[in-house]
Amino acid sequence: MEDKNSAKPQNGSLLISEPFLGDPNFERTVILLCSHSDEEGSFGLVLNRPSNLKLSDVLDLDEEEFDVELGVGGPVQYNTLHYVHRLPDLPQAVKLEEGLYWGGDFELLRTMIKAGLINTEDIKFFLGYSGWTSGQLQEEIDKNVWIVNNNAANKLFKLGSDTLWRNVLREMGGKFKVLSNYPVDPRLN
Repeated sequence: MEDKNSAKPQNGSLLISEPFLGDPNFERTVILLCSHSDEEGSFGLVLNRPSNLKLSDVLDLDEEEFDVELGVGGPVQYNTLHYVHRLPDLPQAVKLEEGLYWGGDFELLRTMIKAGLINTEDIKFFLGYSGWTSGQLQEEIDKNVWIVNNNAANKLFKLGSDTLWRNVLREMGGKFKVLSNYPVDPRLN
């Protein structure tokens, strides 16, 4: 089991919010850290906040079978579209870990979607992102706002967004398994 205070954030890390985090933007969220640098700051996407929009609401798409739900990647620049996927041959994609990529050539991706070459289970789209300035994320980790997991990013395609937070904590075991059962509102317990 990885202790949350010893895990260092890196590209491909999952940031799991503590259960008592009071910020509604990040309450019970799991964030995929796409870019992390001590000098330049960090960029990530919330994995378990569905929006009420579909891809066709933001893109001109004729392919109804590819009209996937969009997630809310975070509160920053909600008018931007981001994606993570399992497409190793998409040029300009950033490899986060084996079999997991972020971004890439968007025009080629659109062409591949129109040609039916992309499976909806291999890509997730998000509006907006989560960002931290230099040193800000580490400060939040030191204050126990985030639990860092460097071994679970591949779970984002295997677990539903509604169970991701709880299941990642549960699989971490020990004290994290206990946190996974923490009630949303302990006063109602």
